[in-house]
Amino acid sequence: MANGLEQPATDGLSLGVGNAQTTVISVDAMGGDRGPAAVVAGLGISAAQHRDVGFILHGDQAVLRPLVDRQPGLSGRVTLVHADRVVTMNDKPSQVMRHGEGTSMWSAIDSVKTGAAQAAVSCGNTGALMAVAMIRLRKVAGVNRPAIACLWPSRNPGGFNVMLDVGAGIEAEAEDLLQFATMGAAYARNGLALARPRVGLLNVGTEEHKGRAELKAAHERMTEAAEAGGFDFVGFVEGGDIPSDRVDVIVTDGFNGNIALKTGEGTAKLISDFLKEAFGAGLLSKFAALLALNSLKRLQKRIDPRRVNGGVFLGLNGTVVKSHGSADATGVAAAIGLAIQLARTGFVDRLAARVASTGRAGQDAAAKGAAVAAAGDGTEA
Repeated sequence: MANGLEQPATDGLSLGVGNAQTTVISVDAMGGDRGPAAVVAGLGISAAQHRDVGFILHGDQAVLRPLVDRQPGLSGRVTLVHADRVVTMNDKPSQVMRHGEGTSMWSAIDSVKTGAAQAAVSCGNTGALMAVAMIRLRKVAGVNRPAIACLWPSRNPGGFNVMLDVGAGIEAEAEDLLQFATMGAAYARNGLALARPRVGLLNVGTEEHKGRAELKAAHERMTEAAEAGGFDFVGFVEGGDIPSDRVDVIVTDGFNGNIALKTGEGTAKLISDFLKEAFGAGLLSKFAALLALNSLKRLQKRIDPRRVNGGVFLGLNGTVVKSHGSADATGVAAAIGLAIQLARTGFVDRLAARVASTGRAGQDAAAKGAAVAAAGDGTEA
């Protein structure tokens, strides 16, 4: 955060957001690596794509107003809310929780808390954003711990799978994994329009006897709770299934999910770099690249990480989308587009209802398992 703990007054400068906008998205303009110019440019792209959406933009008014004025498509669509303090990538979440009021990130989340906006988007510090979202929005009733869900390019007809958790926490117990399955399925229904998503539990093999104790317990709980959760449980899946058409939602803990995500992003960049080197190696290679230009453009579009920019915080009383810190205007627009889509579906209310019903089913499954175990020991349940 900017030095100093003083809390400046937050005043809004309305640029015309009115009742015509049925959906309003709150955007932290100051947290990204590329600065507010990239965020406002992304906002301009989103405004052109979604003409019935309004925006609340949080940050330094003196910096933001000229940027907004240079985007004709934002005229009458944006309310500026002044915040002259910024959460940096180096700030510790605990520090932001204590002293973050008055920052653009805090202000963006508060717009969702007060109901002024239906979703928030930030390119800022992930840990700090989760911390602020947790204390301002609170967890959905029945959720032990929130999760971050990402979209992963896949062979499925829609082009993507959902994977969670990819970094909100490190460890996850069986009950947490069951909740991740429920929340991931809800996200797939609302974000990918899948009526009944297929959920898989990431493991070192597909055999039921493999894996840690909490994975085996989660496998049993998901089998019993799938109907209440509105998903089909396909059992254990392996790393190679993450981009496959065997599954729609991959459930894992934050440690393994984050490693898989970063490995996938690194591999995609490596392939892109190798292709550039191969087609730029000589005159014949450049001629071959020219002949394959359309195919290469299709491939680039499919593996472009900007298209799937936006990790969704699941399990909170409000929709929060975390954009990559290094996102350019295209990436920011993708994150805002995802927030718009989820806001329009009433995603949070639907998720809360699913968590409640699946939780009851999971408890019944756990009680049944305990009863079977007790009977096996010759004791009364």
